Amino acid sequence: MDRSNQNRKVITSPRVCKITLCRRFWRPDVTSALRPAFFSIHAFPGGWGVGEGMRLLSWNVNGLRAAGGGGGGGSSSSAGLRLLLDSLGADIICLQETKITRDLLDESLAIVEGYNSYFSFSRTRSGYSGVATFCKASATPEAAEEGLSRLWTKHEGAVGCYGDTGDFTADELQALDSEGRAVITRHRIWTSEQQETTLTVLNVYCPRADPDKPERGDFKLRFYELLQRRAEAILEAGGHVVIMGDINTAHKRIDHCDPGDLESFQGHPGRCWLDGFLWEPGKDSADGKLFVDTFRFLHPNQEEAYTCWCNVTGSRQLNYGTRIDYILADRALALSELVEAQLRAEVMGSDHCPVQAVLKTTCLAAPRCPPLCTRFLPKFAGTQQKLSRFLVKVPQTGPPEKGQKRDWAEPLAVGGSKKSRTSPLQKKGQGDLRSFFKMGTSRAGDTDSAGCKSKTTQRAEDSGGNHSVEDCQGEDVAAIAHPPTEGLRMEPTVGVANGEAMHSGEEAAPSRPHQSAALWKSLLSGPPRPPPCKGHGEPCVLRTVKKQGPNCGRHFYVCARPLGKASDPRARCDFFLWASHGNP
Repeated sequence: MDRSNQNRKVITSPRVCKITLCRRFWRPDVTSALRPAFFSIHAFPGGWGVGEGMRLLSWNVNGLRAAGGGGGGGSSSSAGLRLLLDSLGADIICLQETKITRDLLDESLAIVEGYNSYFSFSRTRSGYSGVATFCKASATPEAAEEGLSRLWTKHEGAVGCYGDTGDFTADELQALDSEGRAVITRHRIWTSEQQETTLTVLNVYCPRADPDKPERGDFKLRFYELLQRRAEAILEAGGHVVIMGDINTAHKRIDHCDPGDLESFQGHPGRCWLDGFLWEPGKDSADGKLFVDTFRFLHPNQEEAYTCWCNVTGSRQLNYGTRIDYILADRALALSELVEAQLRAEVMGSDHCPVQAVLKTTCLAAPRCPPLCTRFLPKFAGTQQKLSRFLVKVPQTGPPEKGQKRDWAEPLAVGGSKKSRTSPLQKKGQGDLRSFFKMGTSRAGDTDSAGCKSKTTQRAEDSGGNHSVEDCQGEDVAAIAHPPTEGLRMEPTVGVANGEAMHSGEEAAPSRPHQSAALWKSLLSGPPRPPPCKGHGEPCVLRTVKKQGPNCGRHFYVCARPLGKASDPRARCDFFLWASHGNP
């Protein structure tokens, strides 16, 4: 719609009825009683209102359990995830790096009230990769499938349109689709031009090119090629296409906090692929390139617009990061329906922030979820029995029939045995740490703090003073933090703190919390103080080299301030010191 020349337009939709669009306000030609059921109002820049505008959001959550407050299972976890999804305020939410495999997916994450979800899991490693698409009930897709190839499409309701993959081997396609990096959903939409069509959403988590593993760089480029062929094949079949996710490449120098050398930056293979895939208005012709970076399409010159930061260096505090998360729309969709594209840096919880796009289209919900929906998985649909079902006694509703065998015996605990096994700690208990510092001999008849006869005393009686510290049955672990004093006042003790002898008697058994803390501090001195950095005179932080090489595992000190530009006085200085001989 041309905002400068067209002030009024009538939109008729099968779901919105008849609404008159004005320059500054909406006036629905329906009664006020029907208004809440048929449309909602969203405010956008320029004073425009869009009835049932469609919101798309993508976010690398770096672990769905942590982001959604899951892990414990139950309704509380599901409620926490729903609060998170509701706070994002989008109709279609694409999440990457969920780090959930199929066996770890529980009902609290799979079934969320008001949403239907579609997961792709890594089949090679546990707790690795993974993507998930959550759709509001009002945006239920008509088709969905996992992966970019047809490898995992063994069900009805698939999206189809796979393109030409003749130069990909079967093993290569399996490797590309076995890490849980793509979920595709197809939705029915009503455009602002009063046309009903489809919108296919590709939720992708592109691989990272590890400098230490050259084969991963080739793997990443092959994933890009497969993604492009699938997206272009779907677009050629009709409708619109949107690619959402972590592309893992900063396209332009403006998208990187430290682009470095121009030639090496532009020659990066991932950036070369983006150059050939994305259309830029004013630079490229109308032919060839079919997709648009929605954020740069509307904000071509916005600087310091990043979506990913390093948690270890604290660079998010100074906004020192990269923009590697995108919403890529086909060119026709961006030109006719795109309203806004935003980076939501205020949303915390991951080393990435969400990216969002708003369309003028209205989503038409499908009457039923496609088969890939997680609520149809066997363990959630009630068609799969759990192993615990066979390990519990099933009560009979009536007396056994004639000739019927009696019910089985009580099952054993998993990992148990017929004979009761008692661990050494259960036999001996747990004693007082200060018993290691007792002097000389013990007298017969002495008892420990639990009230039973000390095995140290018994062994001293039998062997003539050859002591061995043993524990007493029933001793509580809390005795270490607040040691009892009755058995200790009878024997002198020797301390080891600062080389000074500790007094015997009542002073050897502190009864106040601060005295107990002082005793622990005397025994455990803790790590040495870090040296100050040269730039700020502040204590440094200790780091460990994790990169494979001759220094792997070594410790070093750096400035504790967050990483930032060299010109920023709030950023860390360049202090570096190995934590080795002669250093703390």
